[in-house]
Amino acid sequence: MKTEPPQLVISRVFDAPRELVYRAFTDPDHLAAWWGPVGTSLPRDEIEFDVRPGGFQRWTEVNAADPELRVHVHVDLTDVADGELIEGVMHVGGRLPEGIEPFETRLRVEFHDEADGRTRLEIRQWLPEHLARRSEEGWRQAFTKLDATLMNVRPGANHHREVAAWQS
Repeated sequence: MKTEPPQLVISRVFDAPRELVYRAFTDPDHLAAWWGPVGTSLPRDEIEFDVRPGGFQRWTEVNAADPELRVHVHVDLTDVADGELIEGVMHVGGRLPEGIEPFETRLRVEFHDEADGRTRLEIRQWLPEHLARRSEEGWRQAFTKLDATLMNVRPGANHHREVAAWQS
């Protein structure tokens, strides 16, 4: 296990209960609704999860502007605590954007209860230093998408189709 400090540390509070934010990371249908920078999508038939210690998460990100860009992500999960923690080693490969070579990153995502039914997400990522800013921007864009998705699944939301999909 690496002992050096992570290159990227993000703390973000979401206006949704911890269980829902955790499911956004651990349920393939939920992840497909928000993961990745703006302009990317995850084909549902290319997502496979076995969320447990020793399990994995696999998916492919497709860039809408250049569908030939297909980023393959495979996370070997080392530690999972239901509703609280996801930790593993993420392997990123496939046809990547120009200037990015395949790489590996250790990732730790913690989920914490906050007041008023909100959730604080703590992310630590150990990755090649030259990718830290790009990764931080990717998280920022993904969290904008996640905020919008979580708003659609809150009680009383007007988007019943999305609510039904998330409640499964």
